[in-house]
Amino acid sequence: MKYPSTWLQGASLGEAIASELRLQIISGTIKRGEILSENRIAGEFGTSRSPVREAMKTLSSEGLIQLERMGAVVMGLSLKDVEELYDVRYLIESFVQGHVFVHPQPELVQQLKQIVDRMELAAKHQDPVEFSYQDLAFHERIITEARHKRILHLWKSIRPIVITVMLITTRQVFSGGEFKVRYVMDKHLQLIAEMESLDSARIQTAVQRYFDDSRQTLHLSFPEG
Repeated sequence: MKYPSTWLQGASLGEAIASELRLQIISGTIKRGEILSENRIAGEFGTSRSPVREAMKTLSSEGLIQLERMGAVVMGLSLKDVEELYDVRYLIESFVQGHVFVHPQPELVQQLKQIVDRMELAAKHQDPVEFSYQDLAFHERIITEARHKRILHLWKSIRPIVITVMLITTRQVFSGGEFKVRYVMDKHLQLIAEMESLDSARIQTAVQRYFDDSRQTLHLSFPEG
């Protein structure tokens, strides 16, 4: 599994290297406890050590590696780590959906439905990469609509790991066949319906149900307990 190059447009070389290493670490291609050498990674990517060093600092700040004298020790991402990440997502999204849908949002709703249409198109083409990208776009569109600087800052801090986890879990969804993929799209349509109700209790229940269900997929994608 490789990080989609189309998602890296405008990214620095260091950011691109961090994205690829992040995916390899979270997917388990690079194992917990492995030592990452700047020289070796620079050779693999055909670059100098400077962008590799930038990537290492990023991954260290995310807790995926620990910088040591002899190199970077891979810490990885456990199931508990991913569950905590989704706890933060739940807190963000339950807040923003309740915050945004106090009043009717016809333009936003139309945009969200168009995103689900693009998810359906990706499903028809058996493209889990595009599907996961549109899935992220759906949630991110609501978060940005809240126009809450601190929430947006928090979201941006977890976004790289969120989209990486989504890539992995979406492949798990696609492996479950057409029914499972359709089920995920229907979950998004149900969220839209509840948000359109402008009923805060219904919205909070829908978000809770959405994330409870998502955690089941996490357990399939990250089975180590």
